[in-house]
Amino acid sequence: MFARRSFLAVSAALVTGFAFSAPAGAAEPIKIGDLNSYTSFTAFSVPYKQGWELALEEINAAGGVLGRPLEVVSRDDGGKPGDAVTVANELVNREGVSVLIGTLLSHVGLAVSDFANQNKILFLAAEPLTDAIAWEKGNPYTFRLRPGTYVQAAMLAEEAAKLPAKRWVTVAPNYEYGQSAVSAFKTLLKDRRPDVEFVAEQWPALGKIDAGATTQALAIAEPEAIFNVTFGGDLVKFVREGSLRGLFEGRAVVSLLTGEPEWMAPLKDEVPEDWIVTGYPWQDLDTPAHRAFASAYEEEFSEPPRMGSVVGYVTLRSIALAMEKAGSTETEALIGAMKGLELDTPFGPIVYRAADQQSTMGTFVGRTTIKDGVGAMKDWRFLDGAKYLPSEEEAAKLRPSEG
Repeated sequence: MFARRSFLAVSAALVTGFAFSAPAGAAEPIKIGDLNSYTSFTAFSVPYKQGWELALEEINAAGGVLGRPLEVVSRDDGGKPGDAVTVANELVNREGVSVLIGTLLSHVGLAVSDFANQNKILFLAAEPLTDAIAWEKGNPYTFRLRPGTYVQAAMLAEEAAKLPAKRWVTVAPNYEYGQSAVSAFKTLLKDRRPDVEFVAEQWPALGKIDAGATTQALAIAEPEAIFNVTFGGDLVKFVREGSLRGLFEGRAVVSLLTGEPEWMAPLKDEVPEDWIVTGYPWQDLDTPAHRAFASAYEEEFSEPPRMGSVVGYVTLRSIALAMEKAGSTETEALIGAMKGLELDTPFGPIVYRAADQQSTMGTFVGRTTIKDGVGAMKDWRFLDGAKYLPSEEEAAKLRPSEG
């Protein structure tokens, strides 16, 4: 139990400002409403749930929040916007939660964000990557944790611009996340390299990729490089079919999220070598904060953390700290506390910017490889999200007027 006790001590430093004044259980619990695609995308959502469960255990063991224990009421959103709104309504009006957290898919996150805006309840979108949730469709009641498609595309475009390739093709799931990722990458790469051209696009339906037809169509365009946005089962099929047909031979591949362990794991030893990716090198990340988090997580769940684990953990920590800072669970007080909220995470310090309610969480960029028989990242470096976001002044102009 040494690692567990050590992490509890370190975690107090990870979330500066926690001051628990009474033992958990001494008062009525504060309810947090969680929803995610637990049956549709278990590879990410299960680690996400385990992440917030670890945070919940630590917070309540330390005395709760505002002298009250936290209670998370968790539901499956079905991976569908309509189902998610129904679930959010039940959490707010039947369960009486004070805050909503979670969601994975971008279009689902946008639906819950709109619900939060209409019903005036704080929503911390943990994972959705579409930048519309922070910018074009941003609202006063929605904050977002993870770096969005713009930030991650900017990081990848920076690396892609160093390649000699001029002829690019793209493949992405045909919904909000895929569309926004491709749009951002094309714009950002052409800003750095006006000589590149995008000669073909493939838009398979989410979860329904025809990998043979997709790889054939991309090959016909005779590209020099590929930008890939598929994930989950679609990624597995694309990699296998592309490898079989020789699509990747002699071509650079730049791939969003593929370095995350939950998306590499199903590929096992079929992980392609040297793709440029965003991801999470959990095997090699050797900082005190991450070592403490990873040790506690592995002790609790008997498996290493995934990206979802970090996201779930930081999501609940963010809400707990905001409540302590606000001294209240009232929505307007929480919104004020979330703006400018600073906290440490297993990846380092982040801030929720006041202008667009987006956190400055960064991510890792590197290349894929196989290590000890499983997918991993090599030649990686951590990039601070704050350095890739537009300025707060610019971001504020992207949001709808609140007047």
